[in-house]
Amino acid sequence: MSEALLPDEDGVASPPPAPATPKSRAALLKRLADVVSLPGSRINAFERAVTGDLLVEMLRLASFPERKRVAERLAPLSEAPNALTRFLLRDAPEIAGLLIDRCAALNDADLLGCARDAGAEHRLMIARRRGLSEVVTEELIRHEETPTIEALLRNGEARLSQSGVEHIVGLSRGVTALCAPLLRRPELRPSGAYVMFWWCGPEERKTILQRFAVSREVMQEVVEDVFAMAAAEGWQDAVSRKALQFIERRQRNRAAIEKSPYDSLEHAVAVAAEGGLKREVAAEIAYLSGIKPLTGAKIMGDAGGEPLAILCKGTGMGRQDLRNLWRSMRRPEVTADGAPHPDWERVIVTYEMLAVDRAQTVLRYWNWALSSALTPELVLAIREGDESAIGEYSVAERAAAMALGEDFRR
Repeated sequence: MSEALLPDEDGVASPPPAPATPKSRAALLKRLADVVSLPGSRINAFERAVTGDLLVEMLRLASFPERKRVAERLAPLSEAPNALTRFLLRDAPEIAGLLIDRCAALNDADLLGCARDAGAEHRLMIARRRGLSEVVTEELIRHEETPTIEALLRNGEARLSQSGVEHIVGLSRGVTALCAPLLRRPELRPSGAYVMFWWCGPEERKTILQRFAVSREVMQEVVEDVFAMAAAEGWQDAVSRKALQFIERRQRNRAAIEKSPYDSLEHAVAVAAEGGLKREVAAEIAYLSGIKPLTGAKIMGDAGGEPLAILCKGTGMGRQDLRNLWRSMRRPEVTADGAPHPDWERVIVTYEMLAVDRAQTVLRYWNWALSSALTPELVLAIREGDESAIGEYSVAERAAAMALGEDFRR
């Protein structure tokens, strides 16, 4: 027979108060928690496991304060029954957090299970835990929860896998708040930073160029004699030809200059400054610069303008050529009150801070990733937004997918 509801002060029936926990149960919970906390010299692994199983059965019906007291008792331990920790890790965040924060008994399997089966609050607490392995961080990243990923990026003692970093690079396009902490991670490689450049803000772009615009000098020294070998073979091997094009010192396309209606790259830029940057002239500037028109269009269409500075520095154009290219797109050089425009100032600073070789590295990576890596299959995957298919491609191809995804789907 069910217990009758008791009327409250307003005459509305309400359930009766929960009965107080029997003293014997509270005492038993405390004693069993004491037992599982004993050192290995006092209790063996089997006894600890059996005691833990009994505790789990009791805690299923225990109150919140009782479960919390047991979690507080287990938190400092370096050894704890696995069944008991698994149970408490899936409890309320206030209880699970006691173990997540400082319990040394937890292993990767425990944290993986919690991240997979519990909620967002649990994953956020795990992201702040010290000493996280790549296996655990990959699981946290998979859920694509911004607060969790931000906490993970700021956790200097968490280790990120390269696949995890690439996943975050992709997410940072839609959540630009991830860019700054991601750029501080030691696991980030130039391939990820160069593609992030397209959606990063001015300060993050500056960081990318300062930290990741690397020289190719060592590669050039090592393969110096290979250029003669490839030339003797008539540049027949497409694989080595693409790699050597990335490494070589010369940026401009000499063959394109011979066929061009313009005397030089600077001439083409000057013509554009006078009549505006028409599509045909823009394509010619790209060819003369040794890049594909698709790469050139991405550079010249960038709202920030820093890629223009990289293009001019990498191709050996001077400051006046950069100004002409800027004017060809009708971009402002001064504000209404006659002061230098912030965008133009930033572009000039970018031009001055970069060495030619480092600018070429960024420029050639963009050209390699944004054009040479594109295949009909990849273009189809980008247009359809098939991320599972994109994941099977190379680093350059995945970079192209991230950088050009929105452009192709417009």
